[in-house]
Amino acid sequence: MPDIVLGIDIGAAGAVALMTSNGELIDTFDMPCLNDGPAGRRAVNPALLAEIVAKSHATSAFVESVNARPGEGPTGAFAFGRSRGVVEGVLGALGVPVSFLTPPQWKRLVGIAPGKDQKDAARSAAIRRWPGSARLFARKRDDGRAEACLIGAAGLAREARP
Repeated sequence: MPDIVLGIDIGAAGAVALMTSNGELIDTFDMPCLNDGPAGRRAVNPALLAEIVAKSHATSAFVESVNARPGEGPTGAFAFGRSRGVVEGVLGALGVPVSFLTPPQWKRLVGIAPGKDQKDAARSAAIRRWPGSARLFARKRDDGRAEACLIGAAGLAREARP
């Protein structure tokens, strides 16, 4: 039986994808967030994320490597960094090995052209790759799901390279 791997798009609009080590999509989960961050902002909830990860029985995870974005204010940058810390901490506490991929790396590996605002391109690529699960990527706000799935697929592709 193939191993279970996770693809994770960090952030409040992100998601967690479960797939086999053969790239078969099992399920996706929107990033579990509550409006309990600083000033009531949406923040990743560690306990809810830990429940998803623990129940997945994943043997590895591929996570988008993110940094502060140009023009982003300190509050947004801190929130994004906090999300990464929560994800990394949950995976570490549960003993799931993590590999990071930058946005240009994973997008290149799955055939998404470089450029800004490639959210629809990610949804389209995910639908082409997993047509039986197209409903998971149907809405504009499902871009986090699509990106999490593609991050997982890109991580598997990178590992398969000699």
